[in-house]
Amino acid sequence: MKKTIFLMTVAMAMATAQAKDVKVVSPNGNLVVTVTDEGGKPAYFVELGGQQMIDKSALGLKTNIGDFTEGLAITGAEQRKVTKDYTMTRTKASSGHYVANQATISLVNKEGYRIDLTMNVSDNDVAYRYTLPRGKEDNPKCAVIYSEASSFNFPHKTTTFICPQSKTMVGWERTKPSYEEEYKADAAMTEKSAFGEGYTLPCLYKIGEDGWVLVGETGVGSNYAASHLSDYKDGEGYTIAFPNPTELNGMGSPYASIALPGSTPWRTITLGTTLKPIVETTIPYDLVDPLYEPSTDYKPGRYTWSWLIWQDSSINYDDQVKFIDLAAEMGFEYTLVDNWWDTQIGRERMKELSEYAQKKGVKLLLWYNSNGHWNDAPQGPRDCLNTAYARQREMRWMKDTGIAGIKVDFFGSDKQEMMKLYEDILVDANNYGLQVVFHGCTIPRGWERMYPNYVASEALLASENVRFSEYHAKQEGFQLTMHPFSRNALGSADWGGVMMNRNMSQDNKTGHKRYTTDIFEIASAIVIQTSVNCVAMCPNNLDEMPQFELDFLKRLPTTWDETRFVDGYPTRHAVLARRTGDKWYVAGLNGTNEAMTLTLNLPMFAGKKVNLYTDNPRKKGETVPTSVLKTLKVGKDGKAKVTIQGMGGIIIE
Repeated sequence: MKKTIFLMTVAMAMATAQAKDVKVVSPNGNLVVTVTDEGGKPAYFVELGGQQMIDKSALGLKTNIGDFTEGLAITGAEQRKVTKDYTMTRTKASSGHYVANQATISLVNKEGYRIDLTMNVSDNDVAYRYTLPRGKEDNPKCAVIYSEASSFNFPHKTTTFICPQSKTMVGWERTKPSYEEEYKADAAMTEKSAFGEGYTLPCLYKIGEDGWVLVGETGVGSNYAASHLSDYKDGEGYTIAFPNPTELNGMGSPYASIALPGSTPWRTITLGTTLKPIVETTIPYDLVDPLYEPSTDYKPGRYTWSWLIWQDSSINYDDQVKFIDLAAEMGFEYTLVDNWWDTQIGRERMKELSEYAQKKGVKLLLWYNSNGHWNDAPQGPRDCLNTAYARQREMRWMKDTGIAGIKVDFFGSDKQEMMKLYEDILVDANNYGLQVVFHGCTIPRGWERMYPNYVASEALLASENVRFSEYHAKQEGFQLTMHPFSRNALGSADWGGVMMNRNMSQDNKTGHKRYTTDIFEIASAIVIQTSVNCVAMCPNNLDEMPQFELDFLKRLPTTWDETRFVDGYPTRHAVLARRTGDKWYVAGLNGTNEAMTLTLNLPMFAGKKVNLYTDNPRKKGETVPTSVLKTLKVGKDGKAKVTIQGMGGIIIE
């Protein structure tokens, strides 16, 4: 029979002759993680409310200084309580209060080398990482991590909501992997990934009727390679996987290199009997700290963007003036000028354009190609941000020109070398007062807190695809009711635009139609969180939209003090409540083609009359139904009954 050790407040020496278990219990006692060294192979399993949510799952590293996956024995464990309070402005909540029980567990391999496992357990989150110390004679001082044994082995009743990792150096101009593949809903774990490369983080799992688990990572910068999950193996589950060696055009190592003593990034697991902890978790930010101070007071806000609907031909001086004027009319803070501005407008006229925008109370954001040598994307400006000299010269010009931020595109790798480029761009941009959005890129991993000028990443099958094809236009509801429970739950997402044109074309007559309603589009700006949000209106929309829609968009908030899950199911519907100051907004999306009636629990509106923005039922032959602003009486018990039309939305304020 195994000996169970309940952690005390001081380190305890433990005999190595037999397997031992170390239990780490959440502050409320409901979440329990057990770490074992049975058979010399470190492993853990997780229980929530007495139900096993993660079966026995491997732990450990393989490195150039030793194998820490087998032949290990627990030699000590130390427990302490961890508390952390912090504030920030760029995520789902303006303040964090993190309380966890932490165990630092020491394991020694056959050669006598030690590795420490740090296991944090809060009421709904598990996080762990590894630390390698230096040797007895202060060497070695660095190590290469070849692989992680870290795995997530779910019960057989589990179904998945996960996105496949792309093959490398494929797709448009060989720009993948770019985290832009399609999710599958309620799929079996045994189903192989679409491209044989495993799955991108974060990954969402439904554990039968017992609850939900969301797997992610945080704290990845220049210090480590970014990871994804392998395909499922029966009895083993999903394992942390490093980048494919052929990423980045074959340049750079697929391994991770760290200085010693040094720690890996955190593996995070969020668990709940409902989706509430999944949507509301702040674990990516709880575990990291800012790497530098902001050089200026970075402003959240809204931006117009011509390229989404009007495409490349709109990147000219006169059309950009139209979108600056639109931003000014709407009270938006920014206008994004997309690819080819360096040749289609030119740098001298960009100075004029920036001056014009500033006179209108608007600042410009500029698009850049990240490239050097890792894909074939031709769009300019190129070769401006890939080296230190070029980057600092370019950013000095941007500061002198009054540019407020940049959108950098086409990365296509998770190697440590590419993680360093992300960090270098962010650090240098902060030195010149620039905010940063990434596209064609990896997911953020605690970056909103680590890098104060970081805004968001695309890293999803974004709105441009709705513009490109009718298939994706029909899938918009599916996509935007998936992300609050996965991708956007662990990091800001630049979906890329509230689209108000009814047809995907500049004239708003040709091209395929938009399949979502007006209120769906407006509500999506609240459901999908980012602190600098794109409202991809076109100038013609000023004359086409109802005044109450325009009025709402003019005061659309982008920063939040609190977020609450209200209702939803991934890929079907999502209803969230967000608070800014003392004002609450409830936004809901229906990702299906059929109307659904919901009874929502809205204690913040209990007994009050509120505004309800909603859609009328579609009439036969009607492309987009009419929207309507109503008054809704919420019961004293906080209950409100609403109907969300197929591919429609609601907003309550």
